[in-house]
Amino acid sequence: MFKIAKFITIDLLKNKVMLLYLIFLWLVCFGLFSLQGQGDKALTGILNVSLLVTPMLCLIFATIYFYYMYEFMMLLHAQPIKRNTLFIALYLSLVLVFTLIYLLGAGLPLLFMSPGKASILMIVGTSFLNFIFIAIALGVAVWTKDKSKGMGFSLLIWVYFVLLFDGIILLLMYNFSDYPIEKFVLYISFLNPVDLMRILVLMQTEASALMGYSGAIFQKVFTENWGISIILLLMFVWTMVPLGLSLKAYNKKDL
Repeated sequence: MFKIAKFITIDLLKNKVMLLYLIFLWLVCFGLFSLQGQGDKALTGILNVSLLVTPMLCLIFATIYFYYMYEFMMLLHAQPIKRNTLFIALYLSLVLVFTLIYLLGAGLPLLFMSPGKASILMIVGTSFLNFIFIAIALGVAVWTKDKSKGMGFSLLIWVYFVLLFDGIILLLMYNFSDYPIEKFVLYISFLNPVDLMRILVLMQTEASALMGYSGAIFQKVFTENWGISIILLLMFVWTMVPLGLSLKAYNKKDL
C-alpha cells in the first residue's frame, strides 16, 4: 500500500493545480495580513476563503483524479492487490497532499503572523475538511462512471454544504420562530462540517457574531473546552462515515 501511495503522492505533487493552490493560499494569507494586520479580521478572512475554496477544490479535484486514475487502478487490480489497499492508498495520498499544501500555503503564514489557538484550530479544522470532502468525492466517483454526472454531483454537494445549508436553517427559524427550537437548530448544525469548522475557529476570536444563529446557540450551550472536543469528535465521525461508505461501495463495484 505504501508503495502505491508514494507513487500517487509524487504524481499529485507534480500536478500544476497543487502549485496554483499553494500560490493562491500564499497570496490570500499574506495579502489579508498586509491589509488587515495581525488580528481577528485577517484570521476571519482566511477562514472564509478556506471554507469556500477547500471543500470545492477537494470535491472537484478528487472526483476528476479518480476518473483520471481509473485505468491505472484497473491495471493494478490485475495484480494480487486487495481493493481496500488500493482505495485507501489513493485516499491517503490525496489527503496527504492537500493537507501538506494547506499547511505550507496557509498554516505556516498563520502560525508566523498570528500564532495562537485560533490559528492551530483553523489548520486542524481545514485538515478535517480535506479528509471529509475527499472521502465524499471518491464516493461520488465510485457511484457513477459518468464524468459529467460525477462533476455535477460534486458541485451540488459543495453548493449544499457551503451555501444552501445556512439558508435552510434561516428558513426554519423564520417559519418556527414561535417555538423553542434552539436545541433542534443546534443538532442540525452537527450535519454540516463546514458550519462546525466555522464555529470551531470563531469561538476563539472576538468575531462571534459571524458564527450565525446555530453557532451562537452552540457557544451558549457548551463551554469552550467541551465545545472544541465535541466539534473535533463530530468531524472525526464525519470523516469515517463517508470514507466507510465509499470504501464499501468500491468493494462492491463491478469493475
